[in-house]
Amino acid sequence: QVQLVESGGGLVQPGGSLRLSCAASGRTSGRTFSSYAMRWYRQAPGKQRDLVAAITSGGRTNYADSVKGRFTISRDNAKSMVYLQMISLEPEDTAVYYCNAHFTGTVREYDYWGQGTQVTVSS
Repeated sequence: QVQLVESGGGLVQPGGSLRLSCAASGRTSGRTFSSYAMRWYRQAPGKQRDLVAAITSGGRTNYADSVKGRFTISRDNAKSMVYLQMISLEPEDTAVYYCNAHFTGTVREYDYWGQGTQVTVSS
């Protein structure tokens, strides 16, 4: 089992910045943190949970069009941490942000989720 704990959310004014962190612990069937693709999702009230940014085990990154150029995902495998640096925040970025660890096995896929951290962008 993999446990994920997000932190770093809060209230910020439009145009401001925040850095979210996700700490991973535990392991399953010999897989280490570096084996997992790590993703950040967000869910605004009344909306579905959407993928914001992803980073593969090899370090390749991918972003939703709405955050390209403003958000940066990174990982520190030695510390079992993943980060989401957010700049130029907009009210539309307000949501609960969730950390996800994903692994595609030979038989099934594995997904683990954190409890989420609230980001509110408002003046």
